[in-house]
Amino acid sequence: MEYTMDVFFRQTWTDERLKFSGPTEILRLNNLMVSKIWTPDTFFRNGKKSIAHNMTTPNKLFRIMQNGTILYTMRLTINADCPMRLVNFPMDGHACPLKFGSYAYPKSEIIYTWKKGPLHSVEVPQESSSLLQYDLIGQTVSSETIKSNTGEYVTMTVYFHLQRKMGYFMIQIYTPCIMTVILSQVSFWINKESVPARTVFGITTVLTMTTLSISARHSLPKVSYATAMDWFIAVCFAFVFSALIEFAAVNYFTNLQTQRAMRKAARAAALAAALSAATVPAEDEIVLHSDSNCNLKKRVNSVTSQADQSPETSIISNSASQCQPVSVLAPAPLPPPPVGGTSKIDQYSRILFPVAFAGFNLVYWVVYLSKDTMEFFEPTAMHLRNDHQSN
Repeated sequence: MEYTMDVFFRQTWTDERLKFSGPTEILRLNNLMVSKIWTPDTFFRNGKKSIAHNMTTPNKLFRIMQNGTILYTMRLTINADCPMRLVNFPMDGHACPLKFGSYAYPKSEIIYTWKKGPLHSVEVPQESSSLLQYDLIGQTVSSETIKSNTGEYVTMTVYFHLQRKMGYFMIQIYTPCIMTVILSQVSFWINKESVPARTVFGITTVLTMTTLSISARHSLPKVSYATAMDWFIAVCFAFVFSALIEFAAVNYFTNLQTQRAMRKAARAAALAAALSAATVPAEDEIVLHSDSNCNLKKRVNSVTSQADQSPETSIISNSASQCQPVSVLAPAPLPPPPVGGTSKIDQYSRILFPVAFAGFNLVYWVVYLSKDTMEFFEPTAMHLRNDHQSN
């Protein structure tokens, strides 16, 4: 990552060749005189691009004191590199360094020091510390020696401690994700027979979480590891997807229960028909049949013997005009009992899903808001972490 800052860079050194005496204690010279004397070859080691302001004239200040002390000030806009590890994004903090030193003079020829000490050498005005995405919570300084093939060089480093603001991400990412998960859990209270409504709930919330995940990735660089926001979105997506799977399970077991009820009802109807046929007495049996001449015959069997039967006990009708069709109605099967009520899976889900999601939010926010997320990349700046934690 890169950051840009506008600074007034002040350097002071002593050149005994420029000592003078007279009534004037300070010589206020034009900036064109800088090219006539020796100046340090200071450069910014992690700078990407630096601009010296020249409007309306070069923004430089040049002063010489009687003892040969020189004050050289210039206004610069520096674009510097800031290594960031976004594991805790967007609750992350970073110590962005600004490194400068001599380009050609080694430690044996020039040494840089902080004139006002490590606490007051770098000043940031209050009106300049307001940023859109970060809060500038402070700055620290350090110095180190870097070895190279041409010698050892003194490097001065200023660390600007930046803490990311979470307002944008709470509004654009976290709140929509939480509301989407809550919306997906509303489907547990919808009747299980309302298949279209619950299907729309599940698919819509899954697509919404996918859209939020894609839009969240546009607000940070493409990194190969998961950030804190990625974990939150992944867990929310898992809750939403689990709600859709829960309805699939409810629908499957409901259909299975309905099929079992239908088979049970069919067996009960068959058993009832068999029992009703077996309970009809043989002596009350009425047999109706028609012969080939459409003659209807009716025989009534009684408990009396055939010898005592009178000729009138058998009635035979040979009249074709009295021939009536005979229909025998089979007993209708009983309808299956309705499978109603609330599924036990829905009853458990109404409790387990909200409790699990609330527990996840509690652990997530407690862990990330209570830990120190300030990232330091320089080994020599590890003591600055301890100072930051003590403050």
